[in-house]
Amino acid sequence: MRIPFAREGYPFVLISLVPLVASYLWAPVWVWGFFLALTIFVVAFFRDPERVVPDGADVIVSPADGLVIKCEEVFEDRLLKAKALKISIFMNVFNVHVNRTPADGKVIEVKYNPGKFFNASFDKASLENEQNALLIESAVNGKRFVVNQIAGLVARRIVCYSKPGTELKKGERFGIIRFGSRLDVYLPTDAKPAVKIGEKVRAGSSILARW
Repeated sequence: MRIPFAREGYPFVLISLVPLVASYLWAPVWVWGFFLALTIFVVAFFRDPERVVPDGADVIVSPADGLVIKCEEVFEDRLLKAKALKISIFMNVFNVHVNRTPADGKVIEVKYNPGKFFNASFDKASLENEQNALLIESAVNGKRFVVNQIAGLVARRIVCYSKPGTELKKGERFGIIRFGSRLDVYLPTDAKPAVKIGEKVRAGSSILARW
């Protein structure tokens, strides 16, 4: 049985346990309580629950847990180089941060850009923050779309498991961003959004749009 916890969290849990044990043995109760709360937070942050992925070849699922903050048509000039439907999802520190694939497809290109660390909810985060974008070709219709992992004000580490040539299934885990961040999805303009701004979504199980 799989443990519902992201492997990237193990070092952080171990690090948090050291002061927790030390404070329990030698420090006042309030100090131990602080480190206990910190350890609980770290464990909660790296949780990775299983999700029920909805059926349907036309279904595109959310790549992240969080709040939809953008749903608009833009020009994506880095990978698609075309107009696209952009849906942005903001993840706060209390959301699950494991990222999942929106639809079946093959990774064509992975493009990492170092950058700044503005609050991920700001518009300029899509342009200036550290980010990692995957260009994926749909296995259903051959159309291409982009999933862009963006580091936030607190997040300072983007992890991506995929590389060019990787075959991904809808709802499959492809990465994680540590401690607060954002995901931007760029779909063909004929995709039909199934969410609206202000709506909460869950990675792998919420329907984001349809082909």
